[in-house]
Amino acid sequence: MKFLLNSAAKPVWLKPALITLAISASTAAAADVPPLSVEGNQILSGGEAKSFAGNSFFWSNTGWDQEKMYNAQVVQWLKEDWNTTIVRAAMGADEGGSYQQDPQANVERVETIVDAAIDNDMYVIIDFHTHHGEDKKEDAIRFFQQMAQQYGDHNNVIYEIYNEPLQVSWSNVVKPYAEDVIAAIRDIDPDNLIVVGTPTWSQDVDAASADPIQGSNIAYALHFYAGTHGQSLRDKAETALNNGAALMVTEWGAVNADGGGAVAEQSTREWMDFLAENNITHLNWAVSDKNEGASIIRPGASPTGQWNASDLTDSGTLVKEIISNWGTEVGSVE
Repeated sequence: MKFLLNSAAKPVWLKPALITLAISASTAAAADVPPLSVEGNQILSGGEAKSFAGNSFFWSNTGWDQEKMYNAQVVQWLKEDWNTTIVRAAMGADEGGSYQQDPQANVERVETIVDAAIDNDMYVIIDFHTHHGEDKKEDAIRFFQQMAQQYGDHNNVIYEIYNEPLQVSWSNVVKPYAEDVIAAIRDIDPDNLIVVGTPTWSQDVDAASADPIQGSNIAYALHFYAGTHGQSLRDKAETALNNGAALMVTEWGAVNADGGGAVAEQSTREWMDFLAENNITHLNWAVSDKNEGASIIRPGASPTGQWNASDLTDSGTLVKEIISNWGTEVGSVE
């Protein structure tokens, strides 16, 4: 339990009885879902190895037309109609309209998704969505300090500190960045799960596993697009698992890596078999009506849910089937 005070605010003094009530209410609110923890190469929910299935939102950037999807109604619809148990808020930290250019609006969008996930007893990933994190470390630290202060006492929250590094060194570039951002988070939140992106668009989990970050409750991001990636990437994932690294697929697509192309159903199902066998949580890209194969809904579909079958893309139809039938519930806190 963390007690935080905005430095610009005046302290508010409460009677002891009121303090006790406030602590009890906050503790109850923070314990609506089991905590996530890492043990060996497994991510545990309340001490039990589980994998969850859910959805990633598109880049949050202002002016990219997908910020409209960042609302509580969509989160609730995904839970109720898709059986989604985990969502991902992709804080856009590259290009126009990003966190650097429009921080308040982007943070408010992320907060909307996080608050809705907490209200619906779902897990939620707070993702610093960039390909150049090592150049934006101070921005990442500032952002995650704010998120940890606001949400660090909620078991629901997962920090994904670097979406997709490019073809850079793990040991010399990504790992030092990650260690500094993790240290800033841990000064505020000592135990929530942290996921670290890996080089080559979060594919080189084998490299990360050979030189792991020291600390507790740290996992590594594996991304795949079924139309492009197959057994060779699963082999890299197998190596990482054998080296004792815990993995989370914070982003995957049923189409090609560029977001286009037809649905690769057979490859997608091979990936799902692998994830189920290894208890690996996965989130599909993306909650979007952008005119591309990776979007789950067609252009012009409602931005607040209530979708029927005709609103879904080919990818959305397959992804809904997978998530709806994944069969893992979040569970409750005893």
